[in-house]
Amino acid sequence: MMYPNFLDQKSREVIEYSSEYILISVLHNLLQGECNPDLRLLGCSVLAPQCEKDKVIKPCRHVCENLKKNCLPAFDAIDMAWPYFLDCDRFFAGEEEGCFDPLAKLRGEVDVEEDLPSDLPGTFIQFKHHSYSQMVSTLKKTASKCSHIATTYSIGRSFEGKDLLVIEFSTKPGHHELLKPEFKYIGNMHGNEVVGKELLIYLAQYLCSEYLLGNPRIQTLINNTRIHLLPSLNPDGYELAAEEGAGYNGWVIGRQTAQNLDLNRNFPDLTSEAYSRAGIRGARLDHIPIPQSYWWGKVAPETKAVMKWLRSIPFVLSASLHGGELVVTYPYDYSRHPMEEKMFSPTPDEKMFKMLAKAYADAHPVISDRSELRCGGNFVKRGGIINGAEWYSFTGGMADFNYLHTNCFEVTVEVGCEKFPLEEELFTIWHENRDALLNYMEMVHRGIKGIVSDKFGNPIKNARISVRGIQHDVTTAADGDYWRLLPPGTYIISAQAAGYSRVMKRVTLPAKMKRAGRVDFVLRPVEAWPNKLLRRSMEDMYDPYDPLELFDPHAQHGQPEARGGSPPGREKPWWWSYFSSLDLHKPLWLLKQH
Repeated sequence: MMYPNFLDQKSREVIEYSSEYILISVLHNLLQGECNPDLRLLGCSVLAPQCEKDKVIKPCRHVCENLKKNCLPAFDAIDMAWPYFLDCDRFFAGEEEGCFDPLAKLRGEVDVEEDLPSDLPGTFIQFKHHSYSQMVSTLKKTASKCSHIATTYSIGRSFEGKDLLVIEFSTKPGHHELLKPEFKYIGNMHGNEVVGKELLIYLAQYLCSEYLLGNPRIQTLINNTRIHLLPSLNPDGYELAAEEGAGYNGWVIGRQTAQNLDLNRNFPDLTSEAYSRAGIRGARLDHIPIPQSYWWGKVAPETKAVMKWLRSIPFVLSASLHGGELVVTYPYDYSRHPMEEKMFSPTPDEKMFKMLAKAYADAHPVISDRSELRCGGNFVKRGGIINGAEWYSFTGGMADFNYLHTNCFEVTVEVGCEKFPLEEELFTIWHENRDALLNYMEMVHRGIKGIVSDKFGNPIKNARISVRGIQHDVTTAADGDYWRLLPPGTYIISAQAAGYSRVMKRVTLPAKMKRAGRVDFVLRPVEAWPNKLLRRSMEDMYDPYDPLELFDPHAQHGQPEARGGSPPGREKPWWWSYFSSLDLHKPLWLLKQH
């Protein structure tokens, strides 16, 4: 940059002690994550302008105008005026004047992936490490190539503003289909554990090309399942880890987010609540609401985005891909006794979780290998699987949250001994995991599925599906459809909903059955409904003031709720204290009356 800047500030010291600089520093907190880091980058393009050949270049006016349109409601919500130094006409320029876009590289829109030779087949997969922009480019190219069965979408943005990009495969991409189960894989939750990220990029390419080639296994899978792949939940941490380089990365650098948070310790602790409920007759260990105290701590936008995602799609089965070991773990991850670091702590669905974990482990040639002289050798006698809390106990994990807050069953897969292996190892790692990835996805079709409706055929949302002897219910989706993962056996299944009588059915699932059995329920209304707990719909189970319901994962769309304007008679708004250190240079231009 060059001095003076556009505000005629003549040194770095002057800039860093200015009210404009302080505002940029605290906007994330003031706006509760809205428009971050777009506003920060836009403001910096004025305070520290880009220059070429001793000439200062103005940022583009259209970028400022678009951002103002999206972010002005957030300023209005806290009774703050739009900052003068983000005046789109005064400090910004048109494209014809040679302006630059300060947000151009924010979401990996610049394709830095090298062009491949034109004679390569369409099924070619590059077994390499992908930077964030290369990952985005590859996923979008894959979705474009298979546009009739694939699409990409973002569940939100990282702290530094990168889209948390998902590629979806389905016969009707972008839509939930009646009785079609929803499946997800999540990779790179810890930024320095990169194998899962690369595996999901390769898996996306493989599903696309094999579907086009007529592979019957892949066509059956995609035709009957809606598959969501999120290769990188922590792209900010990945970039930090990638700076160290493959083969040289330690076990800590890049693990956490840009906020220094471990995402797999950042979810609400619902497991403790489940343990306290376990001894209460009639209490359910499912759909436990998020406690208000959780929001008093620091919650990552990546964590909020996943929670919002889980509420928007009725996921049935999931796996989170990690690295550093070779083992599959399953809930609970938090010990039944808080002081016990290694204590077997099963869920009510212990048999099903073991079956799910073995589905991945048994299809993985190294995890299922009987040799103890390797990474993961400690788990050989256990068949390559272990209850999470028995391995080591921790709270705030994503797998426990999936199980206790939603219908979704999730396991954690440690897919390799090295967290950040050399590029030449990736081809072998892919072939070791490919069939296991497919085998686990196919497990989403085990158990039963069906539709709950009234006598007129109208679907009943949020009806509870109970299994006698298993203290964990699932609920129906918006269209009245449900999926209940179960191992082979005979069960008494019941369906119930507020205002309707309960219906029970006896169901037998044969050992060799690999498709979900169809079990529908028709509920009849009753005059009096005594059960107060069931009278409340699942929507009512969530606190109406739950911050998650108000959270915009994309931080630039929609009208945010007011966060505390000026009470009557108060001279300055609540955020004025952020500028208390300034004497003569307090930003009166942020007060609307000025």
